[in-house]
Amino acid sequence: MIRVALADDQALVRTGLRMILEDEGDIKIVAEAEDGNGAIAISGTEKPDVLLMDIRMPGLDGIEALRRITAMMPNDGPRIIMLTTFDPDDYIYDALAAGASGFLLKDAPAEELLQAVRVVAAGEAVLAPSITNRLIQQIKSRPIRNGGSEELESLTGREREVLRLIAKGATNLEIAEQLFVGETTVKTHVSHVLQKLGLRDRVQAVVVAYETGFVVPGT
Repeated sequence: MIRVALADDQALVRTGLRMILEDEGDIKIVAEAEDGNGAIAISGTEKPDVLLMDIRMPGLDGIEALRRITAMMPNDGPRIIMLTTFDPDDYIYDALAAGASGFLLKDAPAEELLQAVRVVAAGEAVLAPSITNRLIQQIKSRPIRNGGSEELESLTGREREVLRLIAKGATNLEIAEQLFVGETTVKTHVSHVLQKLGLRDRVQAVVVAYETGFVVPGT
């Protein structure tokens, strides 16, 4: 059973999400919140597997709530999917760098919502190729940050190849095909990359790869 919490200041939106999710036999809504502070509270008390959280909420917004939840529960917190009715360009980098496991527009089809919850609950991330492209464009305009080189140097040659392909948006299957290895082997390499770099998922790996200059946009 996937335990899901909802955080949105619009009761109608929460009701709609609840109706879609609770109609599934493997998903249970365990808590709701109407602002960022409430999202932080239910993350600590209810410990959901997945938190669906609106970006724009009164008082404490979703991005700041995300940062605080990640800081408060770095290893055992919920995996967070950010919800928005707006074009997410302005938020992608900040949200993903803060620990979000993906983005969804509120008008996404029900099937897309359900798939996103299940994928994120399984430890993966939800980031469409279009979002990856926007993220790369945002990172291109930012200066390369110092730090992280020691962790990157700890990667083996094959792990570095895997990280480069992750940064380009390749799936595990696509990486396996390009490196002529099994998909299970790729999953092991991805796990090692995340562990060595201290990252929660491959979305954060994309951020780190470009932010540190390990991968240069356009190459």
